[in-house]
Amino acid sequence: MRSFTRFSHRNADYRIASEHLSLVTDTIIKQRDILEKFIQTNQGFLNSLTPIAPLPHYTPHIAKIMQKAGNAADVGPMAAVAGTIAQLAVEMGVSNGDGGSLNKTEVIVENGGDIFMVLNKDLILGIHSGVEALEGKLAFRIKPENTPLAVCSSSSTMGHSLSLGDCNLATIFSKSGALADAAATRACNLIKSKHDIQRILDNISAIPGILGLMIIKGDNVGIAGNIPEIISNADPEMMNKITRSLRYNSF
Repeated sequence: MRSFTRFSHRNADYRIASEHLSLVTDTIIKQRDILEKFIQTNQGFLNSLTPIAPLPHYTPHIAKIMQKAGNAADVGPMAAVAGTIAQLAVEMGVSNGDGGSLNKTEVIVENGGDIFMVLNKDLILGIHSGVEALEGKLAFRIKPENTPLAVCSSSSTMGHSLSLGDCNLATIFSKSGALADAAATRACNLIKSKHDIQRILDNISAIPGILGLMIIKGDNVGIAGNIPEIISNADPEMMNKITRSLRYNSF
């Protein structure tokens, strides 16, 4: 059975499964500090809700990842912050800090619905949409051979992240945590009614690097691309495992 540790830093709460917990948490702290220092002199990076121009050569790696993902998804770079930090932390954990290639040492980092994972056994991931008819009933079965994998979600009705739409849940699957996070924000921003679902499924799934997505608007569910198997959720403790998300522009 997996053991998850809760970790809080600044205004973000994480759930982490890793044999190298201190390495993962140190990476979260380090990357957050690097980004904060960059933002102090680059307020446009912090505040933009739309893609930004190419960054100077001295821009830190984390900011470059976020800018590229935001531009690909047609949103501002801060829409990619949680997914980016989660991926960088997982990559450090599975390489055991030596900079080597990813191995199958299991590491999972989750922050308010934005998850990056490398698995060595199946993971059952509950779907939390806030829709009464669906709540607590469904889950994704994610297999080790499909990882590393990012699963990032955005909602207009839950959490603290900024949303310009009216969507219960947009969940994106990608090999890039930054892209999944940014695309989830984009999808959620564009949903205003159930009639938007198919158009947005087509729009987001066309972004290079997006493996698949699910959109929930009320009792309506739309799916596109390659997503993990959806199964019945059998975890009665799912609602106790939810963490709050990183505020969109709280730096």
